[in-house]
Amino acid sequence: MAAFRGPRVWLWRWRSNPLRRRSDVLEAWIMLAAWVFTVLGGAVAGLVTVGAVENSLARERAESRTVTAQLIEDAPEASGPAGRVVWARVHWTSPDGTARSGQVRVSAGTSADTPVLVWTDPDGRLVDRSTAVAVARLRAWLIGAFAGAGVAGVPFAAGRFLGGRLERRRMDRWDTEWARIGPLWGRMTS
Repeated sequence: MAAFRGPRVWLWRWRSNPLRRRSDVLEAWIMLAAWVFTVLGGAVAGLVTVGAVENSLARERAESRTVTAQLIEDAPEASGPAGRVVWARVHWTSPDGTARSGQVRVSAGTSADTPVLVWTDPDGRLVDRSTAVAVARLRAWLIGAFAGAGVAGVPFAAGRFLGGRLERRRMDRWDTEWARIGPLWGRMTS
């Protein structure tokens, strides 16, 4: 029974072999470097992006505050199946005592002077509702996965491009040798 020779086959370009060309060794090193940079670069870029996005969303959660605002006007009645929520003007007081106003989404038909919960930044400006921790984590990992894949694609594509160039160069040399040797074979065998 033959012994397993996986690593010897996998590393065939580095083995001592009389048919091994310098381009084979060069291609092997290029492919190894491309795969190392693809895996490590993609993983590092993805993890760094995940950390940055999670920190940014956590800072937004920590800085946003809920404030009770009052409707300035009656919210319009909505028509159609998507008309349960409409835009309406509200006013509130920022932490420094400044009166502010803006538009938020409220239930259709809500009357004026109804209290509405809004989210503001430390300066009292309206912001979107802060993202829940689980949703923020999912968003961070998805963005990190896309960033990692994008960064990993660069060395992968470069390795494939250089490998293709080396293969074309080998084929051109093969064609040149074949053009020189091929006609001689016909004379020897006839």
